[in-house]
Amino acid sequence: MAANILLVEDEPAIQELIAFNLTQAGHHVLRASTAEAALTLVKNALPDLVLLDWMLPGVSGVDIAKRLRADERTRHVPIIMLTARSDEQDKIVGLETGADDYITKPFSPRELLARIKAVLRRRAPQMTDDAVEVQGLRLDPVTHRVTGAGAPVDLGPTEFRLLHFFMTHPERVHSRSQLLDQVWGDHVFVEERTVDVHIRRLRSALENSGHDELIQTVRGTGYRFSTQQ
Repeated sequence: MAANILLVEDEPAIQELIAFNLTQAGHHVLRASTAEAALTLVKNALPDLVLLDWMLPGVSGVDIAKRLRADERTRHVPIIMLTARSDEQDKIVGLETGADDYITKPFSPRELLARIKAVLRRRAPQMTDDAVEVQGLRLDPVTHRVTGAGAPVDLGPTEFRLLHFFMTHPERVHSRSQLLDQVWGDHVFVEERTVDVHIRRLRSALENSGHDELIQTVRGTGYRFSTQQ
């Protein structure tokens, strides 16, 4: 599945090469050459993943990673550090700042894409093309089909994204604002009650197969996708 990837790299040739390969793989790439430009882009719209060069002019990539991890809004955005540093201690420092992975230059486009896929599967499973199934409810992002007990379930695009997010983050309680950020995008300004409308539509679509009960209301907090009563 296509992801919005923020590429922070100050060497033009390397930036161009990485951006080209990411675009060829179907991802949407935002580019920045400095910490200031990167943080401005993140402020405007939250990326699905950040590729972050260690050595940047002015503020370093390590400092950017620390800022992202210290901010509640960006704390969970996956980060892959790009660096020419291959020492074990440098790798430890990079990971301790909150990076999810660390790739040493030079690297092949195939390796980078594999690392991105692995990090997204671990940190943002709703961004992958993997089918997911829970108690006979199956969602396939590639074919954009949902079945409940073998029968097709007709969902609108928002309900599909909402169900995909729920199924890839089971047993966790999500507030309305968190669901808006993850499903609608944090740069989209809509009322929190909009979530309730789409939850009702999703439950209604899942009634025939009996899977509507998997989407639970947690009073005073939000919603949870759970197989437990």
